Amino acid sequence: MRPFAIPQTAAAAACTALVATAALLGASNAAAQGTVNALCSTDAGWCEAAAAAFTRETGIKVLQAHKGTGEIGAQLRAEAANPKTDIWWGGTGDPFLQAAEQGLLEPYRPAYIDDLYDWSVRQYAMSQNMVGGFYTSAIGFGFNTELLKKRKLHEPRCWADLIKPEYKGEIEISHPASSGTAYTIIAGLVQQMGEDEAFEYLRKLHRNVTSYTRSGQAQAPNVAKGEVAIGVSFIFGFERWRYDKFPVKTAAPCEGTGYEIGGIALVKGARNKENAKRYYDWLMSPAGQSIGGKSGSLQSPANKTFKPDPRIPSMADVKLIKYDFEKYGKAAERKRLIDRWTREVESQPK
Repeated sequence: MRPFAIPQTAAAAACTALVATAALLGASNAAAQGTVNALCSTDAGWCEAAAAAFTRETGIKVLQAHKGTGEIGAQLRAEAANPKTDIWWGGTGDPFLQAAEQGLLEPYRPAYIDDLYDWSVRQYAMSQNMVGGFYTSAIGFGFNTELLKKRKLHEPRCWADLIKPEYKGEIEISHPASSGTAYTIIAGLVQQMGEDEAFEYLRKLHRNVTSYTRSGQAQAPNVAKGEVAIGVSFIFGFERWRYDKFPVKTAAPCEGTGYEIGGIALVKGARNKENAKRYYDWLMSPAGQSIGGKSGSLQSPANKTFKPDPRIPSMADVKLIKYDFEKYGKAAERKRLIDRWTREVESQPK
């Protein structure tokens, strides 16, 4: 007797059915795990490490891009009618507050609010729970000690030092149109000196600036590698390179300085809202917050229930100004100051 055989057409049909079933099962599993679309503005290493760790732990795939806060604010405004982003985290908080004001973010007050430092909780209150405080760090200087010694320049300690003629072409800072770091610097100087005096200072500083970078994260590696002598940015960024044995030192301005409270927020109209909340909660947990130190991003974390990386620079001896996050977190104020900077500073010859 001939062995039983499926006719060719039936075999093809069965094969097709098996493939379809497998595809459906795969789709079902993918749907069960799901995805989350994220934008991240802190150091790229932290962004990447956090996404990978969260995916390993939950199975949820993180589709994440790394951009400056200014760029992301513009992107969210452009996508407002059809949001493609679920969660935005890291980077200076002012652009987050501006996005909240413009109705681009979703309120969310986590159940673990008592696990967070007061400065983080204040961001929730200020923004009607649309923006949380993710970390904090102060503005300061990083400088390459070998370059300064070679060029016979003193280490800068004060804002007043940076406008001295001998530093011409030696200073790098970021561009406020794309970088939240640069806006924090401008807004801080305005609050510290008075607006007209601050813009007079910025015009003098402009003469010494060699370039305005797209991101506020560029200064630390550029200083460490000897591409520029002095960078103005958040102090924490330079510390990583100092610990890695590069010839880098830092200083907090002697007159006082501004600081950031980095943001985290859910985007209004998110397509993957529940997964976005899971990613948000994980990022604010000890597991997520500790990724910063592990990846060499040394901001002071918002969660107070774990021991942070000992390399994180203390802000105890830094003279902080009383930064008005509410006023300078307004979209109109940001636009006004950046427009004035473009007219009165960037347009000036060096």
